[in-house]
Amino acid sequence: MAAKTLNTDSRDAISWLPYEVLGKILSLLVTKQAVSTSVLSKKWRYVFRLMDTLEFDDSVSLHAEEGEQARYVFPESFKNCVDRTLALQCDYPIKKFSLKCHVDEENECQKACVGRWISNVLERSVLELDLRIKIERGDICLPPQLFACKTLVKLTLGTRLFIEKHPSYVSLPSLKFLFMDTIFEYDNFCCVFLAGCPVLEELSVHHKNLEAPPHTISSPTVKRLLVDYDAAYDPIDMSFDLPNLVYLEYSDCTSEYYCQVNLESLVEAKLNLYEAGDFPRRDVTNLIIGIRNVEILHLSRDSVDVIYSYCRDGLPVFNNLVNLSFGSKNERGWKLLADLLKQSPKLKTVIIQDLNGYTDVVSMPLNQVKVLHIVNYGDTHEEFKQFKSFTEGFEGLELVQVGVV
Repeated sequence: MAAKTLNTDSRDAISWLPYEVLGKILSLLVTKQAVSTSVLSKKWRYVFRLMDTLEFDDSVSLHAEEGEQARYVFPESFKNCVDRTLALQCDYPIKKFSLKCHVDEENECQKACVGRWISNVLERSVLELDLRIKIERGDICLPPQLFACKTLVKLTLGTRLFIEKHPSYVSLPSLKFLFMDTIFEYDNFCCVFLAGCPVLEELSVHHKNLEAPPHTISSPTVKRLLVDYDAAYDPIDMSFDLPNLVYLEYSDCTSEYYCQVNLESLVEAKLNLYEAGDFPRRDVTNLIIGIRNVEILHLSRDSVDVIYSYCRDGLPVFNNLVNLSFGSKNERGWKLLADLLKQSPKLKTVIIQDLNGYTDVVSMPLNQVKVLHIVNYGDTHEEFKQFKSFTEGFEGLELVQVGVV
């Protein structure tokens, strides 16, 4: 069969490309712009059907009916754009669908539209679904097909998404990445979801200004976990049962007690623990024991203060720790660093944010550290004295970097 040559002399050379290639090109454009190409010529009328990525974003539109106060809701033009695009695409397969919009809690028609759009792409073997649907008050009912999609690999749910009916059963056999951002009725929802995701590898949970965040996170397959709780609530008991977790980022008000911490495979941990309110019964001992196998550990200034005050049974031995990033804001922090140096026989690299609050009252023990980084450091005489006193126990240093990481 003779090869078809491309007429590169034509001013419209792009139209000579195969339809499949044109579809890929249109998928790189903003969806609204891609759909507008249908008016270019007869050939282009239905090329946008071949797009495998659809992104609709009306998250910043301010709309108001006559005589009413302006509200963030999607206008009729946005509804028509989504409806028309999905209708004209028919049942062509889709790789990614992203929907970002505000929904009027009193407008049942808008809620129905959202459910209809999601159902449409679920029936087209969607791989990646990003739903950022914000509703100020009230609930939105997600279609039940969402919780039993066989093709879905990546799912993002949020922001401030109320879920009217929690699924009693979840089966997402292909889901590997799950991101949940400020979903109400979180704890039960999270547990049910994780139970139905047999190959989940990455979980991100963000919870802001709401009560009752998930206090049990359990999965035999998750390898990467990001937890960010930013809420003023009473400390709760937390549990992490994640035997294959490799990477952990955890930011939270210090829990009252960590019931179960199974993190035997953990390699890297970033902790940002802080205090909120007056709850003297806090205890982070189990959490710190649970991360004892890490090779890389990042501790914020607040975390250091919390660990010093509430790791009530003392520090475990960190037999695998080789890289430590550390921030301190007072003498307690430097005392904790001294203890960490004693409990970390393989530690080779230490990154210090600054020497704020360090005095020679706290002496660093002899250690095996080879590389020392001090991120923020001035050149005053006082700071030089601090530095000289601080490094007396670092007898094996091979490299010192100041102001560079």
